[in-house]
Amino acid sequence: MHLCTVVGNVWATHKERSLSGLPLLVVRPFTTGAAPSAETLVAVDTVGARLGERVLVVHGRAARHAIGRGHDIGFQTAIVAVVDAVELEGGRRVGQTAEEDS
Repeated sequence: MHLCTVVGNVWATHKERSLSGLPLLVVRPFTTGAAPSAETLVAVDTVGARLGERVLVVHGRAARHAIGRGHDIGFQTAIVAVVDAVELEGGRRVGQTAEEDS
């Protein structure tokens, strides 16, 4: 599982048939350091997340289960929650968006 921030949308004119009707978003893993991660992932959005929101992303079998199409899907990354807040050690608070961090 990863805590991520939604950083973009993916539009595809042609998709593998099992992905038909599934929205795809670009997410960046959250880091506790000063520099953001350079890595990005594409995930199926199962919850209606929006640009800039912090989300919980799952992989593998958990993602296929969340997407609801079993093993007959060619995708293994899914957004399963929009995070309201996270409290880290030392009292640092991570909000639903970067603007809400303290």
